[in-house]
Amino acid sequence: MTLLRKILITLGVAAAAAGAAAQNVVLYSSNNPEAIANAAAALKKVNPRANVQQVTGGTGTLMKRMAAEAANPGGDIFWSGGFGTLAASQGVMEPYVSPQAKAIAPQFIGPNSAYVGTNVHVMVLMVNERQLKGMAMPKTWSDLMKPEWKGKVVITDPARSGTAFIQVYGLLKQFGRDGLERIARNAVVVQSSGQVFKSVAAGEYPVGITIESSAYEFVAGGQKEIKLVYPSEGTYLGPEGMFIIKGAKNMVQAKQFFDVLLSKEAQETLLRENFRRPTRSDIAVAKLTSMPDLASLKVFPLNLQVATDEYEQLIVMWNLALAKAKQN
Repeated sequence: MTLLRKILITLGVAAAAAGAAAQNVVLYSSNNPEAIANAAAALKKVNPRANVQQVTGGTGTLMKRMAAEAANPGGDIFWSGGFGTLAASQGVMEPYVSPQAKAIAPQFIGPNSAYVGTNVHVMVLMVNERQLKGMAMPKTWSDLMKPEWKGKVVITDPARSGTAFIQVYGLLKQFGRDGLERIARNAVVVQSSGQVFKSVAAGEYPVGITIESSAYEFVAGGQKEIKLVYPSEGTYLGPEGMFIIKGAKNMVQAKQFFDVLLSKEAQETLLRENFRRPTRSDIAVAKLTSMPDLASLKVFPLNLQVATDEYEQLIVMWNLALAKAKQN
């Protein structure tokens, strides 16, 4: 083998290695490992050379990290956080209009396309029928405000959970301070979202206020006594989304991953396997699962940007309602 040929082969190997490295995309995510694995697999179908490097952590922690790294971003794309949190963090975002965005309902697209919803949480009552013990199945939020439900309704502390914050905020906006206080009189407050659905599934409480995807996991798992109730007065939505990190080093790959996460195939996979309700308007949820289509549900509208601005006020109000409940 001539020296020239050796040099050309060496250069070819180096170029191939460089090409492979260029397919990396760094994902900052607060999602669970199963959802991330399904998303990475969806990207691999589109680009077999793609390599998703994961950095996982809580949404708040990752937001602080991105702000600290603003001059030299370590990540390319973030997935996912609640819309209230995303609305307050637009300084770290690179707006992007994906070709897939035309299938996303406008309510799930952030201002100036800075962020886009990938899934939406629906707030539900998770009921363990075996634990009702003769009590009627609750149909509304107002049912849970009745005295007979005292100590039988479990909810997460809204200061520790973004979805619980939406639940409590929705109750305040729909029923006022009096309604919030009546819920507080009956509620058993726990410190994590997982405690709510796990305790109801285990039969510790008959009813939990939680999110659809978490409760549905037990239904899909064959636990027949678990029922999901969508309050007829109107449920609350908590969309979660993603964004491209401003100044991302792997911008092409970040946009490709972004497009994949909004694709019909990926959102259907995340629905079937992770019970994440899609934001696309062309997916028939009721045909793929036993969950109802969003259009069939009554939704009480909330402005999550305003909710974020009123966060401290709500937490104080909730704690006062709990303190008042202890006095009664």
